[in-house]
Amino acid sequence: MSDLVALGKEADEEDFRIDESEFGELQVPLAFVKKRHLEKIEGTKTFTQTWRMKERMKTVSVALVLCLNVGVDPPDVVKTQPCARLECWIDPTSLSPHKALESIGASLQRQYERWQPRARYKQSLDPTVEEVKKLCTSLRRNARDERVLFHYNGHGVPKPTVNGEIWVFNKTYTQYIPLSVYDLQTWMGSPSIYVYDCSNAAIIVDSFKQFSQQREQELELASMNSGQRYGVSAPSISPPSVKNCIQLAACSAMELLPMTPELPADLFVLESTSKLVPNITLELLDKIPGQLNDRRTMLGELNWIFTAITDTIAWNTLPRELFQKLFRQDLLVASLFRNFLLAERIMRSYNCTPVSSPKLPSTYQHPMWHAWDLALDLCLSQLNGILEEGKTFQHSPFFAEQLTAFQVWLSYGCQKRSPPEQLPIVLQVLLSQVHRLRALELLGRFLDLGPWAVNLALSVGIFPYVLKLLQSSARELRPLLVFIWAKILAVDSSCQADLVKDNGHKYFLSVLTDQFMPAEHRTMAAFVLAMIVNSYQQGRFAALQGNLISICLEQLNDPHHLLRQWLALCLAKVWTKFDDARWCGVRDSAHEKLYKLLEDPIPEVRASAVHALGTFISITTERNEHANNIDHAVAMKLINNAQDGNPIVRKELVVALSGLIQQFETQFVAVAYQFIEEERQAAGMVSGGWNLVPAGTGEPRKLEHRRGSDTAAFGPPSTTSLSGMRRSASSRILRDLLSPTSSSATLAPNMNTSLGGSTENLSVIASRDIIQQSPLKRVTSTSSIPGFLVGSYGNVYVNIWRTLLQMSSDPCPDVADLATKVVSSIKNKAVSSALPKSFSRRSQPSSSSSSSHSAPNSPSNKPNIPQEHLPKMGETPPKNEGERMASFRIAGDTTTRGQPSHHTGTGSPHSSYSTQYLRSKKKFDKLPNAIDEKDEDDAQNEPVICTEFFEWSCKYFAQSVSRLPNEHDPESMSHHRQEYRLLRARKARRESVEEQRRAGFSRLDDQIFLNHNQNVATVVRFHPYVYHLAVSDKDSVTISDWEQYAKLGTFYNQNPKHTRITAMEFVNAHDNALLLTGSDDGAVRVWRNYCIEMGRPLELVTAWQALSDMLPGNRGSGLVLDWEQTTGILYASGDVRTIRVWDTQREHRIQDLATGADSCVTSLTCDTLGQSVLIASCGDGSIRVFDRRAPPNECLVMTLREHSGWVVKVHLDQSGTEKLISAGSAGDVRFWDRRKGESFNVINVMNHGLTAFDVHPHADVLACGSAHQFVSVLNQSGDILSTIKYYDGFMGQRIGSVTSLAFHPYKVKLAVSSTDSFVSVYSSTDYRKR
Repeated sequence: MSDLVALGKEADEEDFRIDESEFGELQVPLAFVKKRHLEKIEGTKTFTQTWRMKERMKTVSVALVLCLNVGVDPPDVVKTQPCARLECWIDPTSLSPHKALESIGASLQRQYERWQPRARYKQSLDPTVEEVKKLCTSLRRNARDERVLFHYNGHGVPKPTVNGEIWVFNKTYTQYIPLSVYDLQTWMGSPSIYVYDCSNAAIIVDSFKQFSQQREQELELASMNSGQRYGVSAPSISPPSVKNCIQLAACSAMELLPMTPELPADLFVLESTSKLVPNITLELLDKIPGQLNDRRTMLGELNWIFTAITDTIAWNTLPRELFQKLFRQDLLVASLFRNFLLAERIMRSYNCTPVSSPKLPSTYQHPMWHAWDLALDLCLSQLNGILEEGKTFQHSPFFAEQLTAFQVWLSYGCQKRSPPEQLPIVLQVLLSQVHRLRALELLGRFLDLGPWAVNLALSVGIFPYVLKLLQSSARELRPLLVFIWAKILAVDSSCQADLVKDNGHKYFLSVLTDQFMPAEHRTMAAFVLAMIVNSYQQGRFAALQGNLISICLEQLNDPHHLLRQWLALCLAKVWTKFDDARWCGVRDSAHEKLYKLLEDPIPEVRASAVHALGTFISITTERNEHANNIDHAVAMKLINNAQDGNPIVRKELVVALSGLIQQFETQFVAVAYQFIEEERQAAGMVSGGWNLVPAGTGEPRKLEHRRGSDTAAFGPPSTTSLSGMRRSASSRILRDLLSPTSSSATLAPNMNTSLGGSTENLSVIASRDIIQQSPLKRVTSTSSIPGFLVGSYGNVYVNIWRTLLQMSSDPCPDVADLATKVVSSIKNKAVSSALPKSFSRRSQPSSSSSSSHSAPNSPSNKPNIPQEHLPKMGETPPKNEGERMASFRIAGDTTTRGQPSHHTGTGSPHSSYSTQYLRSKKKFDKLPNAIDEKDEDDAQNEPVICTEFFEWSCKYFAQSVSRLPNEHDPESMSHHRQEYRLLRARKARRESVEEQRRAGFSRLDDQIFLNHNQNVATVVRFHPYVYHLAVSDKDSVTISDWEQYAKLGTFYNQNPKHTRITAMEFVNAHDNALLLTGSDDGAVRVWRNYCIEMGRPLELVTAWQALSDMLPGNRGSGLVLDWEQTTGILYASGDVRTIRVWDTQREHRIQDLATGADSCVTSLTCDTLGQSVLIASCGDGSIRVFDRRAPPNECLVMTLREHSGWVVKVHLDQSGTEKLISAGSAGDVRFWDRRKGESFNVINVMNHGLTAFDVHPHADVLACGSAHQFVSVLNQSGDILSTIKYYDGFMGQRIGSVTSLAFHPYKVKLAVSSTDSFVSVYSSTDYRKR
């Protein structure tokens, strides 16, 4: 921040006035700053959800034990006169003792029945010990594992003893009989709840805990003794645990119940079972109109408000787990504890402290009680008017006010603050139609704060309410409910089962089909449905019955990209491992409709389409020929995305192809083995002693291995740079055989017949193409290529395998790792399934049978087949040698996979090796006499590759979708940093103006920086706004501070060993700069945090293959790039005949321009103003002008031909003058008007040997580097300003041959690199003075 403040003050002092055009240039769009570039593609960490109750409990039995002995006071309590007498609002003295006891018991039962009307109630009035035992054991037996409530009223017996005893009666009511709490525990069992309404009630609670601990110790000791006696551990018997037992006591151990005559004797019970209202008479309380369960009446609204307030107090005070246990697990327990909170508040005013176990924190002074008092006063103030004058009841403003308070919290709250205390009230408001819409809107805003907010809402109990609301048909609730459910499922996907159980999926299907709903809400509905079917078979069945597939397919062309993405993902999840859904998709041509998304402008949509098609072809059930054809067609369509510019798409492609490989493993193992054999022969091990010799040379052909790839030895037989190999004779064998025009196509004229013919030695095929001059014979049906590799099917397998081999050398390490796992797995199987083991058995016939159990060949050990077993070139082996000639055999018909081949006849060399290969076993193809066959279960241990793209996509809904990004928040630190960088860029541009004006007549030979690089530099680039100089050599990049003469760091570019970096650009230089590098294998990599000064580790933002058909070498131009920041367009060309145009915002190739030249492209430049003109210089001396707006065959609008040789570089003036400047290797610098076909000025700088050239974009200065160890700096008039030949110093040595030149984009600084590995920076002579 100090730099920002200092720069701001300096700007104020200098009174900068920036015009709109200059400010607009600084506000250019940023590239590679999407979420896919800034974070790893992985899902959120899953946390154990604690909101869902582990077990639901219900109080099914209630024992009401009343020891009143009406008319007789207990001997140990001296009561005041008068004293409290009412029991359940009944005066026992107004009735006969027996009648009063029955009335009180019935009234108490009615109070409990309000909460749990279906429970089993049993009264025990003035009981004996035996009656209590019989009652408790009976209720526990009937309740089984459910909860039993024991209510004890001891107003007519002595106080509990310190020995843990309560009192009952004998049969004649002449004595008080003690009842041990220890026995009561035994009879009641667990789980249970106890309510003690007597003086000194907390003594019972303490005794209960002591007896529980004693019982646990006794059982533990008994278990140990039993184990020692019998030598085994005895089964443990779980005692009534304190954790599963709840106790409520009316007062503490040293307190008596209140005796105030105005109060009822059972004040604690009335408060715990009904809402006792202070300062109101019993007669008026009975006159409150309405019912408790009718919220439209006064009594119902008071009960509703009371529930909301007590839940709010408990949720804000209790630990989350305890709140769930007491207020959400059991309806009766929740009601008891709500009233217990009120009892604590009232009884504390009478010097009485209720006690509970588990112990609750004190809540009687919670501020929410004031809201209860206010709501109560407002309601009761209307009571006289309603009863006497018949006025209409005016509902309380309590809920509206609490919603307003919640809204205020949302406006100013954040995650670091304590949770809003009104959240439980919002839950209650959802029950009201009046406030429901507003409550849902506020709830949605709260859930949008992040996963922590969703967890809080679920912990308070919001789930059953929003699940119930899915039954509503109100259209105005649809957007809110869809949003809320998207947030819930993004955090907790286990809710899918609840939705399917309650048919909630139908709600979201209706939303998705509603074309009047905004695309954003339909996207959320698609996400919810995707989560419902994700890894949940019942959800897939329900979705399929609801026509989810056809609904999604109808909207695949929607303009909203996020909807397209989630429709594809939803389809992917619905037919994953679900054959019925897959065939439903086949009938609807789902795969063909998804093809269009493979070319979608949004990378996430393309990745979703690849993911959907990958799951579409990865089903493992048995299928027919039609299914196989669909698989092949989809796979051939998918491999077109192998060169996609986004690594997410390519990773999904590898996973998709791996699923297909598992389905056709036999065929791919054969193809892999064929490739291995071809490369082995290409390395010089061809049968008959033949060596592979390139035409016109006498040296054996060698293989070039890519660093970091174990697939180089059997790479694709293509000439692409990804294979990392030169063109070889063996690289044409499979291509020729599988080509539709090849003569080998006659091997399988009819694909409906059995394609499982036997094979011949591979060297026969290899030999026919080794020497190009020899005539080729037509290959018979006993070719070495297995039958299924010929024709359309063979093309599928070979093309897919070649694609995977290329992707195993992908510039993105994640893609390469995934592809390498697949390739290595198949390669290992191919090598281990080869024939040499049978050769070893035949060569040692006298050896024991155990000698045949030889270990399989490793991938690095090639089969060593004796030369005498291999036929001569073009020779057909005799039939009795068929076994020796076979190197790899596949049996089975690809048209009906899983069926055996039908070769018969004893004279056939194929019959003994035709075996059945069941597709379901997924085993390697082996010879029948092979010993070491795999077990069937090994198929389950295959390496499974996967990505977290789906989980990463789900994070979008788990995070806030309405909050502004930090960069757009004017109060955020990110925004301040961005403003600082813009000010810094503005200052750098302004400070360069004077230097640019003087450049045309000033010397430029003052050396201000010199550094010795590790290797010869290939490219140098200045950062436009900071003092960074990037220098690349063969495979690394060094960053230096040319102002401070300091090296900031070096990093490895990860390009293969045989390649070199030939292009480099700074991306987003006006913001957080990225470094883009290009190597001569056609790969482009983008790096973040490229130097230590940035304070973070180096990150590879993205990497892709900009050009796919380049051959690395040291003599060509390599990869040539031109970066256009204003549009995010990257132009790529080089040692190819095309110019490829990439849109980096879409990470997609948008255009290929044919150069029309027979030589490479040496440089590119484009018109940043008009954004349509592209100019390329070529190695044949031509300069070609393209108009991107024209059709592909007409885009070449002009060709300039005046240079006699290699054009080193062409520069387009961006000031609107239409001027071109080019330099040729012959030393001539030419000036052109791009509207004309000839140059208007020529400057001959040197006779020959010009190796580097650059023009300052804003100053009248240009530089030419020579192979003769000097640099000429001149202006556009041809005046030589400086000649640089030596490095500074007394013994300054001569500079080497110049390899690269680069001007600073704004300052007049020149960077020079030469073959002596030195990199220097030069400035004008007066730079040091300033």
